[in-house]
Amino acid sequence: MQPAVRVVALGGGHGLAASLAALRLVTDDLTAVVTVADDGGSSGRLRREFGCLPPGDLRMALAALCGDDEWGRLWSRVVQHRFDGSGPPTHASLDGHAVGNVLIVALWQLLGDPVEGLDYVGRLLGAHGRVLPMSLDPIDIEADVRLPGQPELTRVRGQVEVATTTGQVVGIHLAPETPVACPEAVAALDEADWIVLGPGSWFTSVLPHLLVPGLRAAITRSKARRVVALNLAAQAGETTGFTPEQHLEVLAAHAPELALDVVLADVGMVSDPARLESVAKTFGAELVLADVAAEDGSPRHDPQRLAAAYAALLGDGRIPPWR
Repeated sequence: MQPAVRVVALGGGHGLAASLAALRLVTDDLTAVVTVADDGGSSGRLRREFGCLPPGDLRMALAALCGDDEWGRLWSRVVQHRFDGSGPPTHASLDGHAVGNVLIVALWQLLGDPVEGLDYVGRLLGAHGRVLPMSLDPIDIEADVRLPGQPELTRVRGQVEVATTTGQVVGIHLAPETPVACPEAVAALDEADWIVLGPGSWFTSVLPHLLVPGLRAAITRSKARRVVALNLAAQAGETTGFTPEQHLEVLAAHAPELALDVVLADVGMVSDPARLESVAKTFGAELVLADVAAEDGSPRHDPQRLAAAYAALLGDGRIPPWR
């Protein structure tokens, strides 16, 4: 039996969860590297109170990898369950917290090691893969934003502020500017056969990985093939009005040395395939168009369809033409 294709998927939030739900159907050797910049909701409260990594995106990745048996399905529901109290949240209230967030932070406090804590949660859930933070220290995202009617750029700080801005995001920075990459994440990238970036919130989930020097160096030097999975639609706030080509152009602006092998996009979202193919070629990449959207018309990837697209790429390494 041939060894499983080693895949590392980078991102955060719902986009990474969608990618993991598909990739787990394709390979038995899967690692998720997750952003740690969330400062809102339950994650933000726990981060501020305990000085820990924000656990929310890590929890979502673990839930997406849960086993398909009764045990896995139940624990997926448990870690995603959010307490709903009758009164307004207070400093000590569980109201609004996800069970998985509290569980992860408890293990971090007991074990003193974020990676070991996540590995234990993965074992409890019967996860089909490993989940790692992109850094062992919490990170803040800062964005240069062009606000309506203002000629000068404004800098906003925090993932929530960036994601909900009413202006156009021009570029992002991290604080600290050069965070240390999680060593286990770097090792996974060095050993990968495929590296997957996206889909997900472009400025707050996808691009941050390329601004962590250790991760950027590992992605760039890796002998793995690299695929970018584009979103199904622009995201209100972060990428309002963006075309698929603009997503790639922003990627190039933040990591000009990045080479790609594949740009994967949904056939229904691309109005100008020739233009997108031209931009993909600037990365050295082939454009692959596939039917990967959910049937209900919402801007969500269908796990089975996305898995079929990944399988076509990962199975024998040949890239099908988009024509």
